[in-house]
Amino acid sequence: MESLSQVLKELPDALRKQMQMHDQSQKLLQHPLIRDWLQEHPELTEDDLRLSMNKLYQYAKEQHHCSHCPGLARCPNDLQGHYTRLEVKHYASRPQIIEKKVSCQKWLSDQAAKRIQSRIHSFYVDEKALNQGYSTEEIVKRDPQRAEAVEKVFDYILRTKKEGIMPKGLYLAGDFGTGKTFLMCYMLHELAKSGYTGAIVYMPDFIEDIKSMIQEPQKLKETIDLLKETDLLIFDDIGSENLTPWLRDHVLGSILNYRMNRKPSFFTSNYRLRSLEKHFSFTSREGEEEHKGKRLMNRIEPFVEEIIVHGENQRGKLE
Repeated sequence: MESLSQVLKELPDALRKQMQMHDQSQKLLQHPLIRDWLQEHPELTEDDLRLSMNKLYQYAKEQHHCSHCPGLARCPNDLQGHYTRLEVKHYASRPQIIEKKVSCQKWLSDQAAKRIQSRIHSFYVDEKALNQGYSTEEIVKRDPQRAEAVEKVFDYILRTKKEGIMPKGLYLAGDFGTGKTFLMCYMLHELAKSGYTGAIVYMPDFIEDIKSMIQEPQKLKETIDLLKETDLLIFDDIGSENLTPWLRDHVLGSILNYRMNRKPSFFTSNYRLRSLEKHFSFTSREGEEEHKGKRLMNRIEPFVEEIIVHGENQRGKLE
């Protein structure tokens, strides 16, 4: 007697392929996911299923991938971050199986993070600090000495979410490494979630870069306009930059003058507010110009709440 494999070999190719496909179809219909789905749609006939085997296979395959998800970057599905969902629609009184591509939660979260990042411009500030966040409890627990400052920053975030953009910002003063920049990055990230745009500028590097833009007037104008118009603007480590009269009066002064009574500006510094005026009054080119220092301070001091950030130097430690 001939073996089954020998019989199959002797069959015409078309008939052999048809038998193999039938066997595969039966296995697919016994798949637990397919069985469960079919129980919800008893109106489907064998003919309906036969016409939609590819859709059923795609559904089972992608559901299997999702149940063993390797992460969004390594998503094996045909459309990254999406899976197939099956529905039954009736056309001319006949049921038809319809497939839809549905976004997974990882893809939705990734898109939300990208939308937040697109609202924030960073000039020489570590991007990592802008994309992480902790609860109030975690931030305070890291260094209880800065608890009061943390509470005030969180209060500002909540008030802005509730009342909208306010013309008055914050001025965080304190020793090196106490978390001033981190708190401002956290604020920027949290308010970007609510749709606000923002920029954070590390002053020492930014000032040097602005000097090089003198030969590129269009780029200089675009940069200054961005800082004027963004909802939230943070000058990080102000007081440590090397100012010239032009930078003080026509760049920094112009930006702050425009934002007064319009949009809030924020600052981090090792200087207290009362000491910052002396820094602005002196430039390497013109020396002491007390009245110009006062003029710039008049565009900062009335429009911020000064917050002293106490604590230990956290540099080199994980936040």
